[in-house]
Amino acid sequence: MPQVNIERIEHDITAISKFGFNEEDRGVYRQGFSEADMAARQWLRDQFETLGMVHEIDGAGNVSGRFGPADKPAVVIASHLDSVPAGGIFDGVLGVVAGLECIRTMQENGITPAYPVEVIATSEEEGRFGGMLGAQALTGRLTLEWLENAADERGVRLKDAMAEVGLDYHKALHAYRRPETIRAFLELHVEQGPVLDMEKTTIGVVEGISGVFKWMVRMIGKADHAGTAPMDMRADALMGMVDFAHEIPRIIDEEGTDKSRITIGHVACKPGFPHTVPGEVDFTIVGRDLSEDKMRSLAEACERVLSAIARKHKLHFEYEQMSWLEPAYCDPSIMALIESKAKALDYSYKIMPSGAGHDVQFFCNHTKAGLFFVPSVHGISHAPDEWTHWSDIERGTQLLYECVTELACEENASMVPVDRALQD
Repeated sequence: MPQVNIERIEHDITAISKFGFNEEDRGVYRQGFSEADMAARQWLRDQFETLGMVHEIDGAGNVSGRFGPADKPAVVIASHLDSVPAGGIFDGVLGVVAGLECIRTMQENGITPAYPVEVIATSEEEGRFGGMLGAQALTGRLTLEWLENAADERGVRLKDAMAEVGLDYHKALHAYRRPETIRAFLELHVEQGPVLDMEKTTIGVVEGISGVFKWMVRMIGKADHAGTAPMDMRADALMGMVDFAHEIPRIIDEEGTDKSRITIGHVACKPGFPHTVPGEVDFTIVGRDLSEDKMRSLAEACERVLSAIARKHKLHFEYEQMSWLEPAYCDPSIMALIESKAKALDYSYKIMPSGAGHDVQFFCNHTKAGLFFVPSVHGISHAPDEWTHWSDIERGTQLLYECVTELACEENASMVPVDRALQD
């Protein structure tokens, strides 16, 4: 059995980590369309060139390299190279480097695929401008209006950032890949959560990507003097928000599932002075579940609880739904293929959801798509101390290779459902 080369993988991940690396906090700063991001993309094109692959950068900034015949649908391996500010070295990068290693391993073992294998580094996955630009472009989920108006938190417009690196934002709409040009889509990613690491499980076979709703909530009471306003006569907006936070576990118990998540991630207290009772609190609520029906139940419960709490504290509340992203489900046949190959390699695995968003979610309704995880140490991600053991990276890449070669090299690749009772 051909084996992937962990030394090459480690070398590549280390090489990419230098683009945007900050010596002070040891974090990676490689936001979409930054100088560091574009340098990493050029590095990848150089690797494609060395391997004799046909490569390009499309109008959305996606970098792709193809190995195999040009007239057949491709087995696509994809993830991203951009990072959050002060990010880690594995998030996204692993999936791209693992794809590159699959090509190298095929070539050095004289394997010629019947279907082309295409490695894609998608652009702007981390949402600097509020979306997942590359994956949205490839699957036809972009609009001209969004491209013209999207901006980052500093007010930099997407179209201007693209222009600075030589890309015309209009051409992002030409990056669309018709479904018949893709045979299958595979993504390998670090888990970014603690489950696999805590349970000492090698592989997480992802059943789907949780849907997400985001609200901006405003609780309005009455600002008052902290010393003279009696406690029972206050309309303290912060108390309302805190009461709601305490109700979150009950909401999930009654309306959600073990896959449900509700998070208050941002709070702004006004006027924000130590000696003033808060008259207004603005905060976010982000809810997630793998079932859209459960998402609706959670959202309705949040509204009911907010209303009751507002009455209790003599407050007024209002909210705006900023976004609603439905769940995306991985293809059962691709899941079965990943399971069967993991079993053949004697890797422990479990079926699990992904609470975080990934490129694959846009491909789930576009082609046969699948995602699997390798463990993140202590579940840490989006931080300088993000880490995955090289042995786990080797196993994940070997599993990816086994899946890709079956899909690309066998005309009738078997994707037979696996008896999941056997995984124990």
